[in-house]
Amino acid sequence: MYAPGEAATRIKEKARELGFLACGIAKADFLTEDAPRLEQWLRDGKNAQMGYMANHFDMRLDPRKLMPGAKSVISLAYNYFTAPKQLDPEAPKLSTYAYGRDYHKVVKQRMKPLMDFIKENCGDVDMRAFTDSAPVLEKAWAQKAGIGWRGKHTNVIRQGNGSFFFLCEIILDLELAPDAPATDHCGTCRRCIDACPTDAITPYGVDGSKCISYFTIELKDAIPTGAGDFKNWAFGCDICQQVCPWNRFSKPHNEPDFDPKPELMQLTSDEWHGMTEILFEELFQGSPVKRTKCEGLKRNLRYLRDEVHHRGTEGTEEI
Repeated sequence: MYAPGEAATRIKEKARELGFLACGIAKADFLTEDAPRLEQWLRDGKNAQMGYMANHFDMRLDPRKLMPGAKSVISLAYNYFTAPKQLDPEAPKLSTYAYGRDYHKVVKQRMKPLMDFIKENCGDVDMRAFTDSAPVLEKAWAQKAGIGWRGKHTNVIRQGNGSFFFLCEIILDLELAPDAPATDHCGTCRRCIDACPTDAITPYGVDGSKCISYFTIELKDAIPTGAGDFKNWAFGCDICQQVCPWNRFSKPHNEPDFDPKPELMQLTSDEWHGMTEILFEELFQGSPVKRTKCEGLKRNLRYLRDEVHHRGTEGTEEI
């Protein structure tokens, strides 16, 4: 058995060897600073129709309630930054994280060898792995474990890497030496706040009821008329990440499962707006986009077209 410091070092080395962008460790404690923040966010209704965010409140704040006996939280980052872009500049846009195969499955597969390594080298360890799949405040643990800080757009930013990465965690009953929390390096920058076309971002907060990603992914009803200018985003939105100065350090991922299908990147605007069930299944098999289903994506596309038409007639007078 390794001492907590040696075990932590070996786990981080193995994580890097397995292709993770970063690995940090925090003590499995109650998230004191996040409790009032989450409570206020829910009270203000900023979770909109994301009712699940109000579930398991205590579990979100204390990993020991999610896994009794937990002593440490291993936080991991997995790069998804993709260099290729959609070829048609007029085509409706897809968030970069959705270019390839569903990250839930991919990242969880990459975590298994690390968990096997821990069991082989640290004895009989009880642990659970999570990838955006349970009531875990991933961003809070990433900051606490030194992975990066929560930027003003609330995404986690890492110096030298930017923010285009997925977060995942291993909660375990093994005592490991914790890392120092990440410090904030946003300074006076407010590019993400100023660039958001629906005014969803306030410093260190996002109003889900105004966010383009919420409207195009989470919302199950019709998108309200006048929800705002979505800037041609049909699924998700990367604006706040695209304008962040730290993302000039982003480097392309090395994960084949995140490579986009060439036919997806070549899709023209007309082909997007003529989306059929057959084309949807061909392009998005195994993709996060399947979450909206074909009808949900077509709803988003209709909103984009109607919004463009509305803006084009704004200010005209009836003759």
